[in-house]
Amino acid sequence: MRALRVLLVVVVVLGGLFVAVDRAAVYFAESEVEGRIRVEGASIGSTDVSIKGFPFLTQLAGSQVDEVDVELSGIETEAGGRRLRISRMNAALHEIRLTSGYTGATAARADGTAVISYEDLTKAASDGVAVEYGGNGKVKVTGTVDVLGQPISRSVLSTVTLVGGHTLKVHADKVPGGGIPGLEGLVRRKTDFQQEVGGLPSGLKLQKIQPTAEGVEIAVTGTDVELAG
Repeated sequence: MRALRVLLVVVVVLGGLFVAVDRAAVYFAESEVEGRIRVEGASIGSTDVSIKGFPFLTQLAGSQVDEVDVELSGIETEAGGRRLRISRMNAALHEIRLTSGYTGATAARADGTAVISYEDLTKAASDGVAVEYGGNGKVKVTGTVDVLGQPISRSVLSTVTLVGGHTLKVHADKVPGGGIPGLEGLVRRKTDFQQEVGGLPSGLKLQKIQPTAEGVEIAVTGTDVELAG
């Protein structure tokens, strides 16, 4: 019995050491990946990586990790002469293959959500235009136009859609005061706009867009997503 108790103690101690070493390896790997994530043509404010699954060391030995959660904040990119900032993007990546020497990683599949704040969407719109949440899945766009020397301010409720799977389009449902000749065209030139959404890791694609009180949410999904390199 004494020998059995000693054996059990040894097993518990070794198990505890293995868990401690495994968790330390996870922490180190997360820090390394956070420092290596790059997005072509974009700058990233901060990254946060969480490696899932246990034990991690056996996954590492097999050069494949089951799941990694990634959060990127402050992704900025430029298209059409205007900068667009994605406030944050959260993505769950699955079946991540590690390259030789662990210098890069590619996820077999991924899904997540990107959020663009209304402040950042305003900066991407026409000059002098403000964008905010309009309720019921719409955005409210306000701009001022000049009619016969008189400034006229108009607010419109607009629908946000995806064009070509990579461009955000804001289009007013209706322009109030349309009885004034030429007013609708002037207002739409201010309030209607399109902006390409870039700055996502290679392999991720935009799937669905939905304005919310917090910002414009975009569902993203993809295959062969490059996580680091």
